[in-house]
Amino acid sequence: MAIDARILDGARAVFCRKGVANSGLEEIAAELGVSKHTLYRRYPNKAALLEAVVGRDVLRFRDALLSAAAGGEGEGALDALRRAAFRYVEIGSSRDYAAFYLSVSAEAAVSPVLRERLASWSRDALEPLVGCVAAAQGADELRPGDPDSVCGVLVDLLEGVNNRLRLGNDGLGNDRAADAPSLLRLFEERWAVFTIAFASS
Repeated sequence: MAIDARILDGARAVFCRKGVANSGLEEIAAELGVSKHTLYRRYPNKAALLEAVVGRDVLRFRDALLSAAAGGEGEGALDALRRAAFRYVEIGSSRDYAAFYLSVSAEAAVSPVLRERLASWSRDALEPLVGCVAAAQGADELRPGDPDSVCGVLVDLLEGVNNRLRLGNDGLGNDRAADAPSLLRLFEERWAVFTIAFASS
């Protein structure tokens, strides 16, 4: 339904701008120009609305990683992991994604309940990457080991790219979005470190 997508888009924008703790359902309803009852009929409280907003983001993120991994015909499992990892960086370096993710992360630092939910959302979102790691290990293209741990190292490297791009520490300046050559260069540097550390001999 169009109203549901509109509510989730509007709630996400308010959460980004004001943070989860400082956002209320009444304010979100007013910003969207819908009645409080319209909002409350769908989402009985702010936690339910946040769950719906993040749930939609997680599904989109997972679909994007899975599509990227499946994008190369006749290539190996490590190539599929590389494509999914690069897609992770493309999504994560966007200002819109960063604004929302960082606002939720900041609140999770002081809210045990939100911290637990964020950990669960992260596990769900990263499942395609973990699967790609396991497939590359199964094809003997990566060293054996716990796929979750190996994926964790990869994500740490990728987040370094995202942080540089989000903060403008890539030589582009703070007022410009990341361009593809810079993003690719930063990604390739981290990918090289990852493959040196984990590729099969």
